[in-house]
Amino acid sequence: MLRVAVVGSGPSGCYTAQSLVQREPEAYVDVLDRLPCPYGLVRYGVAPDHEKIKSLQDSLRAVLEHERVRFLGGVPIGSRGVPAARLRELYHAVVYCVGAAADRHLGIPGEDLPGSWSATEFVSWYSAHPDAADDGFVRDARQAVVVGVGNVAVDVTRMLARGPAELSCTDMPQAALTALAASRVTDIHMVGRRGPSQARFTTKELRELGTLPDTDVVVDPAELALDPDCADPAALPGARRRNVEVLRGWAGAPASGAARRIRLRFFLRPVELLADGGRVGAVRFERTAPDGRGGVTGTGRYEEIEAQLVLRSVGYRGVPLEGLPFDADRGTVPHLAGRVLRAGVVAPGEYVAGWIKRGPTGVIGTNRPCAKETVLSLLEDAPVLVRRDVPGDPLAALRAEGIEPVGWAGWRAIERAEAELGASLGRGVVKLPDWDSLLAAARAAAP
Repeated sequence: MLRVAVVGSGPSGCYTAQSLVQREPEAYVDVLDRLPCPYGLVRYGVAPDHEKIKSLQDSLRAVLEHERVRFLGGVPIGSRGVPAARLRELYHAVVYCVGAAADRHLGIPGEDLPGSWSATEFVSWYSAHPDAADDGFVRDARQAVVVGVGNVAVDVTRMLARGPAELSCTDMPQAALTALAASRVTDIHMVGRRGPSQARFTTKELRELGTLPDTDVVVDPAELALDPDCADPAALPGARRRNVEVLRGWAGAPASGAARRIRLRFFLRPVELLADGGRVGAVRFERTAPDGRGGVTGTGRYEEIEAQLVLRSVGYRGVPLEGLPFDADRGTVPHLAGRVLRAGVVAPGEYVAGWIKRGPTGVIGTNRPCAKETVLSLLEDAPVLVRRDVPGDPLAALRAEGIEPVGWAGWRAIERAEAELGASLGRGVVKLPDWDSLLAAARAAAP
């Protein structure tokens, strides 16, 4: 019998567990998560209006309901929970699938002004993450600037532009729905430092902006003209070519006089957030120009865009996990084909998969081959790993040390509570937004 702990219940963790039990009939897997709820960024990162992507939870559920897989939520790893060294004693192998929890910073003056947030914080708020800041993100804001031109930037832009009728049918927490319904934001500027042909959003996500009710999408033809690849995009890769075609279509469209405007801006690099009354009041940008090598260079010309809300969407970054080595430059755990390296030497029984292994790259499906590589390494090592004695049931050892995980029955009780909350509000399922309500619901399932 091979006992494995997988730390993290998002896609990379679930795919790792799935690959293990499919490839090794004697493998038993405990999937541990700091949160009492499974699914990671599928639950707390996918936009609430993207029901098709969120339905991926159904396939992840099938993994966690496998007879040789056990979900143990509410189990932090580190000094405030189970130390990594102790976890290693309880299992033959441990696979860390903890993602990239931090956001990258702009590193410019004024970035910490009230009203300036990372897109990650905004997403956590409208996704009901129990650690989210309970703050009025959109309070008193009429103009917003979203720094970045990737899919997360598109998501937060779309959430700012959607009306209450479109959001009430989602699982968005009631407080966020109420705040967004009362929002007075009319102009949202999504800004990239490079050109349209280098934007990282997918065409499907980009096109969604043009389908929002009572919302105009505005593209400046002059900024398209600055990008040499926009003159004749035929030579661009397919996705980038389609993006340029969509943007060119919007650049030639007349304004309809809609209540809201999404302005897609390019070749602008943020250099400072400017204060107004102690809060952010504008963003100062430097105009950039293509440098002929795929990058941009400053021109010395500046522009200010008024904004009472700034959302920074410039990427994620892994954070150190207590007890594991960490490459601060890359934001990942050093590894060899998924095997953790300590001072350049393989650490027996310790593995990584997902973003903490390769960095925040790829889409959800990218985690499958990443998990497979790690699992193949683990199973190659298994004949040696199983020689070490471990407790017959790690859960009993955890409970003896005062840790009472939220099991699958507790998670199902949370699901029922969220369905009941939604029904009481005249909506569908509505997420519970805080630790107290989540844990209270989970305890209702305790025998």
